[in-house]
Amino acid sequence: MAERSFAREVEDLRLGDGQEFRGEGILAITKALLQSGVSYVGGYQGSPISHLMDVLADASDYMAELGVHFESSASEATAAAMLSASVMYPIRGAVTWKSTAGTNVASDALSNLSSGGVNGGAVIIIGEDYGEGSSIMQERSHAYAMKSQIWLMDPRPDLPTMVHMVEKAFELSEASNTPVMVEVRIRGCHVHGRFRAKDNRKPAYTLKQALENPVRDVNRIVLPPASFIHEKLKIEKRWPAAVNFIREQKLNEVFGPEDGEVGIILQGGMYNGVIRALQQLGLSDAYGNTRVPLYVMNVTYPLVDEEVVSFCTGKSAVVVVEEGQPEFIEQALNTLLRRRDINTRISGKDVFPMAGEYTATVMQKGLMGFLEKHAPRLLGNRPPLPDASPVLNSREVQALANVVPPRPPGFCTGCPERPIFAAMKLVEKELGTHHVSADIGCHLFSILPPFNIGATTMGYGLGPAAASAFNVKADKRVISVMGDGGFWHNGLSSSVGNAVFNKHDGVMLIVDNYYSSATGGQDILSSRAENKKRATNNSIVDAVKGVGARWVRQIDHTYDVAKMRDTLREALTTEEQGPKIIVASSECMLNKQRRVKPLVDKAEQAGQPVLRQRFGVDEDICTGDHACIRLSGCPSLSVKHVDDPLRDDPVAAIDNSCVACGNCGEVAEAAILCPSFYRADVLRNASGWERFMARLRAGVISFLQRRRETGRHLFARVSA
Repeated sequence: MAERSFAREVEDLRLGDGQEFRGEGILAITKALLQSGVSYVGGYQGSPISHLMDVLADASDYMAELGVHFESSASEATAAAMLSASVMYPIRGAVTWKSTAGTNVASDALSNLSSGGVNGGAVIIIGEDYGEGSSIMQERSHAYAMKSQIWLMDPRPDLPTMVHMVEKAFELSEASNTPVMVEVRIRGCHVHGRFRAKDNRKPAYTLKQALENPVRDVNRIVLPPASFIHEKLKIEKRWPAAVNFIREQKLNEVFGPEDGEVGIILQGGMYNGVIRALQQLGLSDAYGNTRVPLYVMNVTYPLVDEEVVSFCTGKSAVVVVEEGQPEFIEQALNTLLRRRDINTRISGKDVFPMAGEYTATVMQKGLMGFLEKHAPRLLGNRPPLPDASPVLNSREVQALANVVPPRPPGFCTGCPERPIFAAMKLVEKELGTHHVSADIGCHLFSILPPFNIGATTMGYGLGPAAASAFNVKADKRVISVMGDGGFWHNGLSSSVGNAVFNKHDGVMLIVDNYYSSATGGQDILSSRAENKKRATNNSIVDAVKGVGARWVRQIDHTYDVAKMRDTLREALTTEEQGPKIIVASSECMLNKQRRVKPLVDKAEQAGQPVLRQRFGVDEDICTGDHACIRLSGCPSLSVKHVDDPLRDDPVAAIDNSCVACGNCGEVAEAAILCPSFYRADVLRNASGWERFMARLRAGVISFLQRRRETGRHLFARVSA
């Protein structure tokens, strides 16, 4: 199950010619694929492109009606390899993934794809995960485009342009026999807007036709001597064909006055930010009517030399708005203009930061610095600029730093991974610290407080592989962590198989929460749900035993902290050699709540008995030690002061976000902490008998409480 359903939105994909389509960027991209006559679509989920995969999954029935095959790929490399269907046949195909992490994984297939070239249009929708919303290393897809000669689009983030560029990407690919990447930034994925739809097109050439009419062209297979010729074809034939298509189709755009003493050259994805900055400087309105000429590169690779030269000629200086580093475009423009003896000054990273996301504030400062230096008269009537520093530097805001603690990202309330790391901390107290090799996924939050577990992370499914160098005789064993998503993505062969083959003596913890949770809760091979369109319920334990693992333990309830602790201790101390694998399984609480809450609400509205559980802390028993918080870290655990003159320390408290996972109580018991946690069962739509029993129990408890109060010693507060 994905984090949200697009069942209603995908109905808009049926809109025809002239009808208005309204929605999110990812929905617009899906509509563009169908309007382009795509034959097959695949991909791997990952922010910011996860929702595109969810849309495609929800629209798969309608896509099948059009003759479009959709497949959830096992990895980005799998998705890239799908595009091989467009190598020999005039079939249009598209795949999607999160970049740059996904492009790293897919690079081998992409290199081969771009070397031999394609007959059909091959398009890769790249979710450019960069900047403040990113969860990965800060890199750019541009490097891959340059390395492998794959054309790169970076469309302006408005729906009509995005749809147009996706459609043109297929044409560009076919015109130049080259795959095309369409880079969609985080905000572009989720921008909302409208555009005039076209009729969806069934594939002009289908996969069925290709299967029934096989074609083989040795010249497109990446083997010598053909592979030597591919390089010449890229430079001498495909590149010129791409440049001609881009120029003739006017894929890049020019805005503003025809003449100007200075100009701005920008990546298409930067357009909205540039217009906002110019608006703040009094040089544009909100609709893009700018007083400074703009050359918007909806295609950032390859460059169209003639367009750049035409834009720069007659201008004293132009500034390049290029997010990320290295400054590939700026370097290329300097080379281009110097070779043609054009003396226009190229500015860019001298006024903009070399690294980091170009937010509205960064954009405003950079453009203002450029204009103050090269065209100060344009700033003569600028309005007062917004300045947040007086508020940020005020005494009241500064005082908050002493009151509000920092909030690093962490596990969700009730996350089944939290007790795993609580158990690891308990074992750490007994056996000392160990080197822990972490992995990509929710479990990576264990490196932050309160757990502070994990030393490295090298890639999805590579946690145990990253520990392989530590396969040496020592007093301690290395521990590695890997999620179920990473396990099926890459970990079974690269991590488990590698450990078995090399007789690695470390401990391998596979966190199984039934979904690819970090990317939105999509089903994977080991998901426990029944999926009509996918083969689920494949055992991770069977898989690791199938590649030769012998010491394997399955824990089906990770909230049993004591069992987790004992199993980890056994794995770290056993005399048995070879990899020790623990598969710790419990359903992702976020997905469980999405699944269960609608069912519970429906039953309650129907008048059926519904049992809800809540946890609390007995203030009289709690010592205020707060070890439960340090070992659990659950966001629902807090502290509060009590009205007791003999107690200065606040006690633990549980707020209304509690989902009754029971982890806090389990941690308290396993760690031999105070038994202050209690569980309350709240029964809705109770029967008459149950109401009678509740009143009876309440009466008995009330009697015992009154009896207890009469025996308490009361201390009066005496004033001096």
